[in-house]
Amino acid sequence: MGSKVENAGHLLFVMFVMFAGGKLGAEILERLHQPGVLGELASGVILGPSVLGLVRPSEWTIGLAEVGAIFLLFAIGLEITPQDLRAVGWTAAEVATLGVIFPFVLGFLFLRAAGRSWVESIFVGAAMVATSVGITARVLADLDALSTRAARVILGAAVMDDILGLLVLAVVSSMSSGQVHYGQLLVVGLEALAFTLVMIFLASRVVSRMDPHIAKLRARDSAFALGVMACLGLSLASMKIGMAAIVGAFMAGLALADQSGKWQLRQNFRPLSDFLSPFFFVLLGVQVHLQSFARGGILALTAMICLLAIVGKLIGCGLGSLHLGFKEACRVGIGMIPRGEVGLIVAGVGLTLHTISQNLYAVVLTMSIVTTIVAPPLLRWVLPRPESLSSGTETSQPLPSSSHPGAE
Repeated sequence: MGSKVENAGHLLFVMFVMFAGGKLGAEILERLHQPGVLGELASGVILGPSVLGLVRPSEWTIGLAEVGAIFLLFAIGLEITPQDLRAVGWTAAEVATLGVIFPFVLGFLFLRAAGRSWVESIFVGAAMVATSVGITARVLADLDALSTRAARVILGAAVMDDILGLLVLAVVSSMSSGQVHYGQLLVVGLEALAFTLVMIFLASRVVSRMDPHIAKLRARDSAFALGVMACLGLSLASMKIGMAAIVGAFMAGLALADQSGKWQLRQNFRPLSDFLSPFFFVLLGVQVHLQSFARGGILALTAMICLLAIVGKLIGCGLGSLHLGFKEACRVGIGMIPRGEVGLIVAGVGLTLHTISQNLYAVVLTMSIVTTIVAPPLLRWVLPRPESLSSGTETSQPLPSSSHPGAE
């Protein structure tokens, strides 16, 4: 009994310091006119093993952080209708495709030029591919910019980016075992694509037909309960396919977006997201090991990989959206920079399969953190301010009649 009480006390202590530290950091950064998410990341670094050692990654802290990311992306999905996402379909596809090709090629070629093996070069290139939309989505939400054209392109591209990243990871994992299973890759890719198309084109129609039945339910907050079930269920389905759980959560919010006003889902889920999401960002900071920056042998390599990871997304995603105008292309390119936990997942697979060294893992870890940290202030700099949106200076412009280059 005593050990259970002790464990419960430790759990509450860690939750308290993570939440309070994250909110304090966010408050300080907001007062300095910087994104609050940077304060949560910095709080994680201070609370983590690098400084105070009060919080460490563990099974339950990682689980808590994952739940925080899931409900954050669900809340973001509620703000965007399927029609919004379909309107940027071709542009998002171009952004996602070029945003995968450029970082992968740059990372691979640089590692090969640095004398690394083929498999190591491919794994590091793969870790530079996928975007972690959690950071960008939080900044977009904080700036009330989710209704902008750039935001819709970023979120749509991030979903497609995850599908492409999934296929790249599957390919490099197969290569490390000496054989690529093309049939299995095809099945995984088709499953991910089918899941995405169903959620974008059909799910909202199914939900709208459920509206009369929801109104007849007697349980209190039945629409809220349905939202929680959809969020968790589709997150699980997304994981079963092989995609990130946050993609399923975003799709769940997207499916319910048309009814979110009537069912008051935005108002009800915002406090839940505000409570849980700091755990995700604080834990990202906790995983930063400042000691890794002191390793002279890999410092130059790390700096170059970070630079290529940033430039690769800026060029690739910027080119994919250049027909929207240079300013919009900059916004999209910067919004696609963060790698976050996605790069860590790829690097973790490489480490588990013994295809990359601990040093290269530290390089990828640093790249993921650096891209996560640099994006919010840059994004805040190039995005319109909330007051300009409300005054009509910057509006939620529709896409040109054709989404292809030259349409503007």
